[in-house]
Amino acid sequence: MMLTDKIKTFEKLGIFLEQFSSTGGQTESLEPWLEELNDQFFQPMESIIQSSHIHNPWFTEDNIRLALGTISRSLTAESLVSWLSCYGEPPTPAVPKTIAVVMPGNIPMVGFHDMISVMISGHNLLAKLSVKDDQMLKMIAEIISSINSELNGRINFTDSRLKDFDAVIATGSDNTARYFEYYFGKYPNIIRKNRNSAAIIDGTETTRDLEGLADDVFRYFGLGCRSVSKIFVPPDYDFEVLLKTFEKYNHIINHNQWANNYEYQRAIHLIEKIPHMDTGFMIIRENSSLASPISVINYEKADSPESALRIAQKDNQKLQCLVGKQSLEDNIVPFGKAQEPGLNEYADNIDTLKFLFNL
Repeated sequence: MMLTDKIKTFEKLGIFLEQFSSTGGQTESLEPWLEELNDQFFQPMESIIQSSHIHNPWFTEDNIRLALGTISRSLTAESLVSWLSCYGEPPTPAVPKTIAVVMPGNIPMVGFHDMISVMISGHNLLAKLSVKDDQMLKMIAEIISSINSELNGRINFTDSRLKDFDAVIATGSDNTARYFEYYFGKYPNIIRKNRNSAAIIDGTETTRDLEGLADDVFRYFGLGCRSVSKIFVPPDYDFEVLLKTFEKYNHIINHNQWANNYEYQRAIHLIEKIPHMDTGFMIIRENSSLASPISVINYEKADSPESALRIAQKDNQKLQCLVGKQSLEDNIVPFGKAQEPGLNEYADNIDTLKFLFNL
């Protein structure tokens, strides 16, 4: 299949999925292909979106629509061409290989990037979905096959032990990574581990900057590898403005799972006399660790933004992305954009597409 045909396929997928974003809605279109997709898939998609929280309480309707919006914006023809242009003339495998992908389920459709990477590279996908996210990607696979019949049968799912594959992409915790390395070590592989993200603030941030930071902290309940779990602050930083801005997410305490985690962490911090700030819906504590429990965010004091950058980069093997002012460094993610990665922003900073092209 020509690369241009694949780009058109995923561009159409993006147009279809945009209807389900938080700002979308069913498109009244004269395009026959979109009308056909809507006739077949619009209501089933809506059903999954509205019922997923029953299967997985962390997958709220808002968060699913947020994920679909991010995916749809990345699937424009311009974005797809720009992504692929980094690889020159991408090779087409003479014989497609089967890529086994063990997908995580921490946030909605987090495995989609691996799915599109395998498809774009010309290989076949054999996916083992997380039980936490085993509905939407199957639906998206059906939609892809409906858009382009040449991809029919190229995406497969299994609930059993993986077998008959040529390479592996597996994502999990640090503990499961050891299991993956043991079982998949003899195959070409990408094995991903725990990652978290951090932010650097210097005290001169605007309200808009801090509102964006709140999005980076609270979207997807902080469960993503791109969720900010730690903030670097100046030694004399006044938290009042930051905490006031975070109030935009005070409704999160109405979510049972979040509230249970908050109450547990609150009790632990009180019983063990750990110094902290309690907002009534989250805990903020001074702690140098990059990772933090659900409902807790760590902060660390740094003499300057440059000093914070050096400290963060020392933990590079655990850091997914760094949020802050781009004047500090080119690859810093702007406030509010941590959960909106482009196609060229890879998990664990490992170039998945390069790996697939080189098989």
